[in-house]
Amino acid sequence: MKRMIQALFLMIATLAPAQGVVGRGRTDLSPAELGIVQAHKAISDKPSEYAGYNLLASALVVRAQETFDATLYAQAEDAVKKSLALSPHNFETEKIQASILLGAHEYPAALELAQVLNKRVPDDPTVYGLLTDAEIELGKYDDAENSATWMLNLRRGNRPADIRASRLRYLFGDLEGAYEMADLAFQSTVPIEVGERASLLAQMGQFRLASRNTDAAEKLLQEALTVFPNYPEAVENLAQLRMAQKRYAESVELCEQLYRGVPRAANLYHLAEAMQLSGREAEAQKAFANFEAKARAEMEHKDNSNRELVFYYADHAHKPEKALDVARREYAWRHDVWTLDEYAWALHVNGQDAEARKQIESALSVGVRDEKLFRHAGEISLRLSDREAAERYLKQSVELNSSDSLPARIELTHSVAVRAVSP
Repeated sequence: MKRMIQALFLMIATLAPAQGVVGRGRTDLSPAELGIVQAHKAISDKPSEYAGYNLLASALVVRAQETFDATLYAQAEDAVKKSLALSPHNFETEKIQASILLGAHEYPAALELAQVLNKRVPDDPTVYGLLTDAEIELGKYDDAENSATWMLNLRRGNRPADIRASRLRYLFGDLEGAYEMADLAFQSTVPIEVGERASLLAQMGQFRLASRNTDAAEKLLQEALTVFPNYPEAVENLAQLRMAQKRYAESVELCEQLYRGVPRAANLYHLAEAMQLSGREAEAQKAFANFEAKARAEMEHKDNSNRELVFYYADHAHKPEKALDVARREYAWRHDVWTLDEYAWALHVNGQDAEARKQIESALSVGVRDEKLFRHAGEISLRLSDREAAERYLKQSVELNSSDSLPARIELTHSVAVRAVSP
């Protein structure tokens, strides 16, 4: 939904009275913020019409995506309820509702609503975008590819379809194709759409980092932060780049910056890991303890940090049973590659390596090239005495030159040494 209202926000940005902006003490409002201002005015002028509430809900969703502020989704949902009270079963309103469900990580509910909307209007490209997003998050990759293809075919050359195609190509292991599609989308994004441009630059930086082109990744991520200062996704990816470069102190600073702006449990976990790698062990342990408390508080919600909680219990707290309990909660409702990975690792640390190998190979069969997945696959294979597979996976992890490369290199060296002395 974010991408479907960019043109509207561009119009608002062009027409918005300068005095209204100055009156709020700012002259640099993003299109989403301008949309919120204009929506409130529309509601004030015509409170009995649903259109103003739709505009408000859409603008809040985009602003939530710009800032990673999940509380804005609740405000958007309130606007949707008011819109539907004025115009029940309004198609446009229900599309916004599906985008809110996606933002809140309520992926099964989002998919169900998008399927209902798709049956009602089978040729709406936006609905196919909603379907694609939900299907990706649930690990229904064949369905997601089909939905994205429909979206492309219904409206060739549209940016929302290019962005989803880029995401799928990344998951399928086509890093260059993913970059090209994201760049195509970026080229069609006008300068005023700062959130959209920063998001695409951050994604392209991630793709270049995954391709081991750290110089290009650096340039793209710095450009993203110039376009949209402190943009969370760009800060997060830059922290990952610093980890790969073994510039751990700088990674800590970036993780601290990210956590201040987006105080989510997952970001606290990454800060703790960065502190540990930089030698700040006491601070790291304190951060891990705070992370555990915060993550457990949100564990029952769909929008959670359960992936990080699994790895905390498996790799840091050394509580394998708890790791498996949390992993099973996620695996019960979604089978995307990241959930399969965390589930496989939880099985591994509990000694259930045959099932762990089945799950990690299911994740890797999608095509994604991720250093942590490769390392996990290598260590699981080692436990099963399949040294040939283990060395292949560990070499792939090492080649990606990330923070996971060092443990992968250690395991690989050990495996090669054992092979050399084996009869």
